[in-house]
Amino acid sequence: MFRKSALIASFIVHVLGFVGEAAWETVVIKFRQIALLSRTPRFPELDEPRNIVIIGASFAGYYAAQVIASKLPPNSPYRVVIIEPHSHFHFTWVLPRFCVVDQEQKAFIPYGPLLKGAPEGRVRWVRERVAKVNRNGVWLEKSREQIPYDFLVVATGSGAAAGLPSRVPVDTKEEGTALLQDMQHNIKQAQHLVVVGGGAAGVELATDVKHMYPGKFVTLVHSRKAVMHRFGPELQAAALQGLKDLGIETVLHERTASSNIVDGQITLQSGRRIRCDFLVNCTGQRATSGIMTELAPEAISPTGAIRVKPSLQIQDDKLSNVYACGDVADVGIDNPNARSALRQGMVVGFNIVRAATGGSPTKTYKPFWGECVIKLTLGLDKSIVHIGNGKTELWWRSKEKDISLDAAGAWNHLGVKPFQDDDGLEKQVE
Repeated sequence: MFRKSALIASFIVHVLGFVGEAAWETVVIKFRQIALLSRTPRFPELDEPRNIVIIGASFAGYYAAQVIASKLPPNSPYRVVIIEPHSHFHFTWVLPRFCVVDQEQKAFIPYGPLLKGAPEGRVRWVRERVAKVNRNGVWLEKSREQIPYDFLVVATGSGAAAGLPSRVPVDTKEEGTALLQDMQHNIKQAQHLVVVGGGAAGVELATDVKHMYPGKFVTLVHSRKAVMHRFGPELQAAALQGLKDLGIETVLHERTASSNIVDGQITLQSGRRIRCDFLVNCTGQRATSGIMTELAPEAISPTGAIRVKPSLQIQDDKLSNVYACGDVADVGIDNPNARSALRQGMVVGFNIVRAATGGSPTKTYKPFWGECVIKLTLGLDKSIVHIGNGKTELWWRSKEKDISLDAAGAWNHLGVKPFQDDDGLEKQVE
């Protein structure tokens, strides 16, 4: 009991410390702005602004942009250039749920409002993909435009080879909602569903399906000895019990020989065959660092993540103006999520503001186990909240009353009124 109490106390202290740290950083930057404005104009007039390029606008990149755009001095020569191919922010937390229930519109949040209040001309949105990056600039894939940069932020996240239910592998909201609707239709039509992968996405999708369609046969295949294997044994046991309570067959220590369905069956590597008329692959997430292979090949780890310093500058002393944050950055987190990505984005943002105003990028990111707190749904109305530091675990059951998993809260968090989408990124591109 003492260990669990200490766990809670440590978590609360960390949260309060993070809030206080962010507030103090804002005060420091404000004083720096006042000092700069009180001197002879520091920044010369330029024909073209100097670019701070951010590649990717999920939690890490979007919040880095928000900090930089709002904290740079009004007379700064720098402009934030956000390169993001998606028309809307993809709220990935809800994707497994929306593969089952028809709430798909709520997964796509309009871009822009988080950056309201930035000085006019401070932000440029570019809805494109990056073809390559080198020391001179960023090349866009379609237009072939070259955008030079003084600072570069790589926040390209991670991708899943199979796409849904972990990622939406298309760029427009219309295409994304269509893919989710197709998944809902295929799941509804299937009588024997096989889910491959026993991480959070697999467990949540399988339990949602079985809860919504109790007459279906649902089988979960996982290659490890326990579902939710990256977490503690107590959560693993609770998740397995949740699967059993719903009547889901769980096959552990097995892999599929192929994702092909032959004669209404799939075959496992052991030779076992399982009846299947629809298969959902919930495996294969990997950091999307490919654009960095020319600029900094030595900074890319075997996992594909980009090695970074505590300041989140990439591990190349010749490229001190290049940062990486979010899922693409190798920061030593076993279970990367939105909380850690957001905090990393803020660290990068504050460091770039410091560097752009004559200071040093001395703010650092240190992983904290409390950022890996998870709410794991086990059906449409049940969930488990889990927190652990590798030695001690604390978890409790909760009831879910919102079928959309508080998607409205995410919309509000990003400055958008739920669920009004009348101004997407297409209207903000310059």
